[in-house]
This record gives sequence, C-alpha cells and structure tokens, in this order.
Amino acid sequence: MENKKPKRVKQALIAIGTFIRDFLFKTRFLWRRIGFALITLLLATIFGFFLIKMMPGDPVTMFAKRLSDERRIPMDEAYRLATMLLNYDPNATVWQQFGRYVSGLVKGDFGTSMYRNDVTVTVIIKNFLPWTLFISSLALLLSFLVGILMGGRMAYKRKGFFNAGANSFIVVSGAVPDYLWGMILIFIFGVTLRWFPIQGNYDILLELKGWPFITNVLYHAFLPIIAFSIVQIGGWALAMRGSALGVLGEDYIYAAKARGLSERTIVSRYLRKNSLLPLITSLAMSFAVLFGGSPLMETIFNYPGFGSEFSKAIGTRDYFLIQGLMVFMSFVMILANLIADSLYSIIDPRIRRDNT
Repeated sequence: MENKKPKRVKQALIAIGTFIRDFLFKTRFLWRRIGFALITLLLATIFGFFLIKMMPGDPVTMFAKRLSDERRIPMDEAYRLATMLLNYDPNATVWQQFGRYVSGLVKGDFGTSMYRNDVTVTVIIKNFLPWTLFISSLALLLSFLVGILMGGRMAYKRKGFFNAGANSFIVVSGAVPDYLWGMILIFIFGVTLRWFPIQGNYDILLELKGWPFITNVLYHAFLPIIAFSIVQIGGWALAMRGSALGVLGEDYIYAAKARGLSERTIVSRYLRKNSLLPLITSLAMSFAVLFGGSPLMETIFNYPGFGSEFSKAIGTRDYFLIQGLMVFMSFVMILANLIADSLYSIIDPRIRRDNT
C-alpha cells in the first residue's frame, strides 16, 4: 500500500501536466492575441504618459496655482499638495515618473481632475460610462438588425425598387459623417418639430425607478441612437450583401431550390443563417468604433456620457484627466478587438491553423 500511494500521486501529477500542456497548445492562438493586446495597451499607456510631458507649460504648477488661490496657502505648500494629489513628482526622472504612473494604473488610479474637486477618472467611469454603453449598445444592435435584413434582401433580390433605394441610402448615409446626421436630426426633430429633447439623458423631476423612468430614458436617447445607427447601417448592409452573395453560390442553396422550398424558407433558414457567421465577429470592432466616436456625438446632443466628459476635459485642458480617460478608452477598444479576434477564431477554426 505504501508503494502504491507515491505511484498514484505521480500518475495524478502527470495527468495534470498533460492536461495543462494540451490546454495551452489548443489555446495558443488566444494567448498570442492576449500578448499582442497587452503590448498594444502598454504602448497606449506610454503614449498617454508622454502626451502630458509634451504639453505646453507645467500642469503641476497650473494646478498648484489654483490650489493656492482656493485654499489661500503659500505656493510652495500648494505645489507639494499638487504633486501628492496628482501622483506626480516633477523632480523625479522620467522612468521614475513612468513607474509611479503605471503603479497607480495597476491600483485603479487613472488620474485626478486639475479643476474639479474630488473628480477622478474612476468617478467618471462609474457615473458616466453606463450611459455611453447604453446608447452605443442599442445603436449597434439596431444598426446590425436593420443592416443584415437590408443586405440579405439586396443579395437575393438584385433588381427592383428596393435594391435601388437601399443602394442610394447606403451612398448618402456613408457620405455624411455621423455628427452631421446628429445636427440634422436635432434641427428637424428637436428644434423644428419638437418631437424629441435635444439634451440630457432624462427629466430631472422624474423618480429614478419604474417604467416612466425607463421610457423617459429611451425617449431622450432616441436621437443619439438614430444618429449613431444611420452611418453603421450601410456598412452592415454591404457586409451582409457580400457574405450572402458568397453563400448563394453554395450547393445547398441550389439543392433547396431544387426541392421546391419557398423563397422565405431559403432566405431565413439557409441564406441569412450562414451569412451571419462572418458578421458576428465584427460586432465587437463596431462597438469599439462607436465608443471611440462617443465624445463628438455626445457633445452635440449634450448627452452626459463618458465621451462628453472627455470632451469637457479637452476643452478645459485638464491634462491629467485627459491622460486617464485616454488610457481607459484605449483599454476598452483593445479589449473589443481582442474579443472580435477570439470570436473569429472560434467560429472559423482555419484561423487557428493558419497562425500555428
């Protein structure tokens, strides 16, 4: 019995080692992508750090002057307080400053506002990021659904009024930037017709619960969502059309037609389902595009989201807040691209084989 016990332990260790080795081998594509994502995030962090270094003037001195005026303390004391609050020591070497900056990021300290008391990047993320995610997610879902329906019909019905109208819509919507669509929607539906509000995310007099609050939030978000979606619909329609045209040449489509299946069955069961697979992986990347464009769009609609706070920080030259928000936006976009790559490798195993 004593001799069998070490053998069992040895066999268990061998089994665990084999499992870990096989797991790492099968997921090597994912680990490679994670490595590239971490390198990209590091480069974005370095860029955000040296952006402050290249700014004209000394942000710490500017912040110290503000503290000195507000608290009526000597400039030397205000300067020491500013270096503590901003987690920044101008007397240290560049690499010491960078190490201190990275250690703050690891601890969740993305930065502190120079001009607004007790406002940090973490506070902005907590209070304003959900609103940006809300309108971006709904705009992405709406544009995706409308785009795939339009693109599938364009591929199957290549002649007729619908195809001509869809092509015209794609050309016009793609030629006009999203922020101009936002201004057009505000002028028509907000100023002229007064059907929808042109600022805010909900009525401040409402109680923050229940269906009245939810419908009011959707009511205020309608115009930003439509403005985001208009430009995206054309891209989804063209992508769906190209994917569907490739599927139409497959043997199972001809077999379905030969069996006498209805046009509706062929489109819903065979064409649309198989054409969607390449498009699903683009959802994450499209979300990154919407998230990156949120500062301009939210500023136009005066919508209190993450992007509008970023625009305010740029307008007031709040350097340290800009730095932290840029790093966080880079993290979100890199994560979205990583998810897109991972989804594509899962859906199409050939990607994993091509990268071995």
